[in-house]
Amino acid sequence: MTIQDVANLLKVSWDTIKEMEKRYLNKKFSKPDLKKLQNIAIDEIYLGIKVGYLTVVMDLKPGAVVFVGTGKVGDALLPFWKRLKRIKTKIKAVAMDLGKAYIKAVTDNLPNAEIVFDHFHVIKLYNEKLTKLRRDLQREAEEKLDKNVLKGTRWLLLKSADKLDEEKDEKSRLQEALDLNKPLSAAYYMKDDLGQIWKQKDKSSATELLNDWVKRAQASGIQMLIKFSKTLASHRTGILSYYDFDKMSSGPMEGTNNKIKTLQKMAYGYRDMEFFKLKILGLHETKYSLIG
Repeated sequence: MTIQDVANLLKVSWDTIKEMEKRYLNKKFSKPDLKKLQNIAIDEIYLGIKVGYLTVVMDLKPGAVVFVGTGKVGDALLPFWKRLKRIKTKIKAVAMDLGKAYIKAVTDNLPNAEIVFDHFHVIKLYNEKLTKLRRDLQREAEEKLDKNVLKGTRWLLLKSADKLDEEKDEKSRLQEALDLNKPLSAAYYMKDDLGQIWKQKDKSSATELLNDWVKRAQASGIQMLIKFSKTLASHRTGILSYYDFDKMSSGPMEGTNNKIKTLQKMAYGYRDMEFFKLKILGLHETKYSLIG
């Protein structure tokens, strides 16, 4: 039930119920136990102009949020780092994306922790580069050939080959676009090969596949692939650390981010930011019921 529904049922004010819940959440979740933290994930989430960015830290073992900071990585995490140092917590590994701010924050404050670059973020970054390549090629095709064959193919390029809908003729539409331009075709098929890096039986096989991908990308002559191969090569250690920590990723964090957005949507926003953060800290114990 909503706070208003409970207030109506008990015939008291909205503020009374809200403060009761806030006191309960504060008592139970305001100071999570950080002493036993080992593997964590860090990510940021944008919640609109009024709220801006929140930086969220998750304990990956139980899937519980242990810290919510206002703003992006950096100053947003200062209270978290201070508390970790005070209680001398020894973090083993941190799952995160490839952003420089993340890397600096972790290396400065957790010098002994291993960085694991989340594979979902790596693929997401590649998809962004692939989308930009398609736009550039479409612009070039319109100027030189007066063709619109690449328009409307963005989502087809982002799909895995086995998920293309035959009934909607997605395979043939995609193939037509790929046949038109060899760089786009090469980049598309290299995406499937990239995903295989995280599907190997061990780190040795993954290392061999990653090195081969980088070599092929650099030999392709396609600037987008060459630049991305340099990004992979410079982050090689963190990418392959995936296999050192039982295929660790920040996947659970993505699910929590969706819950946070749902939480905000259901409440039409939160005026009390402290209350909102407490609700996020208690999300792992929240159950959603389907109505209707």
